[in-house]
Amino acid sequence: MGVHVTLFAPSDSATNVTRVGLLPSLVSLEQTYGTVPPSIPAVLEAARMEDLRLRLDQFDIVHCHGEFFHAALLGERRRHSLTTIHWRVDELDRKLFFQTFPDLPVAAISASQGSELPASNLAGTVLHGIEKNRYGFSAGPGSHLAFVGRMTDQKRPDVAIRVAAAAGRAIRLAGTVDVGNPTYFERHVRPLLSDRAVYVGPVGDRAKGELLGSAEALLFPVDWPEPFGLVMIEAMACGTPVVAWDRGSVREVVEDGITGFVVRSEAEAVEALGKIGTIDRAGVRRRFEERFTSQRMAADYVALYAQLMET
Repeated sequence: MGVHVTLFAPSDSATNVTRVGLLPSLVSLEQTYGTVPPSIPAVLEAARMEDLRLRLDQFDIVHCHGEFFHAALLGERRRHSLTTIHWRVDELDRKLFFQTFPDLPVAAISASQGSELPASNLAGTVLHGIEKNRYGFSAGPGSHLAFVGRMTDQKRPDVAIRVAAAAGRAIRLAGTVDVGNPTYFERHVRPLLSDRAVYVGPVGDRAKGELLGSAEALLFPVDWPEPFGLVMIEAMACGTPVVAWDRGSVREVVEDGITGFVVRSEAEAVEALGKIGTIDRAGVRRRFEERFTSQRMAADYVALYAQLMET
């Protein structure tokens, strides 16, 4: 779109733009050293902030996706910055953060998330998007249900398994065991696994596309104020309809009866699966292309950059 981008990222990141960063990623360090001290992420963020500090006067806009430290570093440049928060913003940590930095412009990733932001911080709303051709369309109808997400009580894979069983469907589940809640998988998910409910572990893009594309539907039984839910649009890119619980941003992403169904209970989810064949998979893909491509997301962000530059 004609914007020169410099990406501050780990040394093992692959990108076709100018990249700054001498230290490797946390994943790379864990592969090299095994278990690393829990302070390593904070060290990596401090190093990233130092990289930015040394070059801060080189940029018109600084777009941050980190947690907290950047707000203090930016100082007077805060008005020409934008922060995207990829987590919930309704808890005490964020409330204290916004209270301390009322002049930090924030782009909400959904209206639901934005409703929890102070008016002084909210610069606008930009829904996520992904590359149009990142996942291929599959005409379906698919032989199983899919769940993709962290194995945690926020995402509720156990609910997905129960719904699949009640609906007489097989289900394949993918995702990492949540480091913040490592016992959840062993206590609540593993006992429900069987030859009809298979956990395949973490998956890369190719395997995720195959899993979602070959699914009859994606189950998204979230039990928290979901700020966006990227896997919903990844499924839609494959043409796969979504059955999602009415929490957080879900109604902004899933169009009930068009790209899937929005439900409030396990019983409603089972009922929705009974009519999943009424959803046109080509129509699901079409709505993805109309609403959730990275091109649209980039255009929305560039429009926000222009507004900020006028202040």
